[in-house]
Amino acid sequence: MIRYWLILLLLSGCASQPVSLRPVQLDAAPFAMNGRISVRHDGARDSAGLRWVHQAHTDEILLLTPLGQTAARIYRDAEQAVLDEGERHYQDKDVESLMMQVLGWRLQLDALHHWVLGGAAGEGALTERDDKGRITVLRQDGWEVRYVKYADESADSLPVRLQLSRENLQLILLIDEWEWKPE
Repeated sequence: MIRYWLILLLLSGCASQPVSLRPVQLDAAPFAMNGRISVRHDGARDSAGLRWVHQAHTDEILLLTPLGQTAARIYRDAEQAVLDEGERHYQDKDVESLMMQVLGWRLQLDALHHWVLGGAAGEGALTERDDKGRITVLRQDGWEVRYVKYADESADSLPVRLQLSRENLQLILLIDEWEWKPE
């Protein structure tokens, strides 16, 4: 179902070389990424292309069909979260509440933008690291994030394949392209 992907907030299309330099401060790092996502929830499976543009106070996520057309759009700012899927329009106070309303499960977008950059979201994370110091497994807020592949072998390389799981929800994120948009 396209709706599962819409809220998963991630990546689409262009298959160019990923960037290997990680921003110094993850909290203030605006980025855009393109890739693909696969979701398994309560036995149902779905996949989509994704484009995620993250700024300090806003996020826009496009879920894309195999032909690259927008199937759904999620937008959030400090005031609200909006999900548009064809003729359907959903709105709530934040992305987590919107996901619960539309999908029946939550994904913490505020934490996710740290995790996809290869870091923890604040305090309370347990991590395992490789010999270069990169996180291989992160456990935080009931989630387990496995960093399956990085863009290259350097210590500051960005992740390009992640597996996220919590209870009966599993996500696989493949990042094809990173774009930095420094403020």
